[in-house]
Amino acid sequence: QAQLQESGGGLVHAGDSLRLSCVASGRIESMDYMAWFRRTPGTERVCVAIIHRLGDYIFHANFVQGRFTISRDNAKNTIYLQMDKMKPEDTAVYYCAATSSGITTDVNQYMFWGQGTQVTVSA
Repeated sequence: QAQLQESGGGLVHAGDSLRLSCVASGRIESMDYMAWFRRTPGTERVCVAIIHRLGDYIFHANFVQGRFTISRDNAKNTIYLQMDKMKPEDTAVYYCAATSSGITTDVNQYMFWGQGTQVTVSA
């Protein structure tokens, strides 16, 4: 099994920054690609960013381009999501996820999930 644990969520104001962390444990070798998703009430989870285990492939969704940055530290089995210039519409529960199914934004292709961390951005 593999476990993912997010941290770093909280309440910020518009324009502020926040950094989320996700520590992986267990079957690390099953996590070729790790990603951040987010979900707002009543909606499906949406992919925010993806990073390959070696860090040589990175994807950011259009709606966070230029504001959010995904990165990883393999020595710590951790990925990060640096969120800058935050907006109220970034308010969501953010989830860390992992897959060995290749590059995909399809939530159904991710077999490992963290429990999520709440991020709230006030106007």
